[in-house]
Parts: sequence; structure tokens; C-alpha cells
Amino acid sequence: MVDSGDLAAVQEQLGRPPRGVRAVAHRCPCGLPDVVETSPRLPDGSPFPTLFYLTCPKAASAIGTLEASGLMREMTARLADPELAAEYRAAHEDYVARRDKAAAEDGLEPLPRTMQTAGGMPDRVKCLHALVGHELAVPGVNPFGREALDLLPDWWSDGPCCAGGS
Repeated sequence: MVDSGDLAAVQEQLGRPPRGVRAVAHRCPCGLPDVVETSPRLPDGSPFPTLFYLTCPKAASAIGTLEASGLMREMTARLADPELAAEYRAAHEDYVARRDKAAAEDGLEPLPRTMQTAGGMPDRVKCLHALVGHELAVPGVNPFGREALDLLPDWWSDGPCCAGGS
């Protein structure tokens, strides 16, 4: 069960009511949720493959700047390195296993194995927001999420992103 205060903060961050939230997966140093874990299926039954959803608009903005720099293209090219590709595939497998576990815990049919996981895994780098969300929720699992996270400024340093912060 997610605390109503956390849900209110996430709603303020997103500018809309959140859907399918199962848990707060990570908290920003300011104390607010910045990643939520969502159900693999939304309340209406439609698939939602993004298990770890980045909610903080300050973090999202900083990540958008990285995406605009061409970093994803460079990361994708680096998947030619077999060792890095294996680490990224392992991150994908972790994501699928966690998503399947969440479905089972919620009494839902798991999403098809052929459905995307997050951020382009395992064959390309498509969305740093999703990869950073995965790395924040499960530290040490996503190599490109870690790299992107290490390049980000301290988005929380000038205060919380919404009134729900401390």
C-alpha cells in the first residue's frame, strides 16, 4: 500500500493522477518519491511495461538534457562490446523477472516475454528516464542507468520539486 501523501506528491510531480502505483521504489534525497513501481497492468487491464517510473520533474528535465546531447546513440554503439552487452541483457532479464513477480503478486497475467521492458533494453538505448529509474530502484543493475545517473547534477540541491517535500 502506498501512503496517501506519497501519492499526492507523485500526482503533483506528474501533473495528473498516477496509475497502477504499487510502491515507492526510490526516494530523492529531499525525501519525496522520485521513482514508483507500477503494476504491469493498469486498473483497466491494459499492459504497462514500465515497472519503474521516474516521477521527479527535476530529474526528468536533467535526463532530457542528456538525451538531447546524443548520449543514447553513443551508448547504443557501445553495445558492440560483448561484456557491456551482457551486462545490459542481464539488466533486461532483471527487469522482466521483477515485472513478472509484480504481476504474480497482484494476481495478474504476466506481460508477454516479447513485450518491451524499459529504455530499449536489451538491444538499444532508447529512454534514459526508464534506465535511470531502474538503476535508482535497483542500484548496481543497469549499467547505462548508472552512467546516466553519474552524469546528472544534484537535481534536488535547490529544494524539492513540489510542495510535498520536506
